[in-house]
Amino acid sequence: MPQAIWNEAILVDSDESITVDGDVYFPLESVNNLFLKRSSSTSICPRKGKALFFDVVVDGKMNRDAAWYYPEPEQEYPQLINRIAFWKGIEIRQ
Repeated sequence: MPQAIWNEAILVDSDESITVDGDVYFPLESVNNLFLKRSSSTSICPRKGKALFFDVVVDGKMNRDAAWYYPEPEQEYPQLINRIAFWKGIEIRQ
């Protein structure tokens, strides 16, 4: 079962993950919200739309902007609705 792990904590564990453009996206409802803190950061992908970020916090350690999602992805990416991806040292195990 695919997992996202950081600082020895399992952030998400779900068979419902998908890979888009090399990034693994998990269902938002599968993520352990205790480890996510909403960030004020945003970015724009010309193909996917506006991304919002989360900081990942485990045992008092913060990985800033280490998760992102597209609340309203562009038409070409409907599969990203309600999905989140990780980077910045978050280990993805397939």
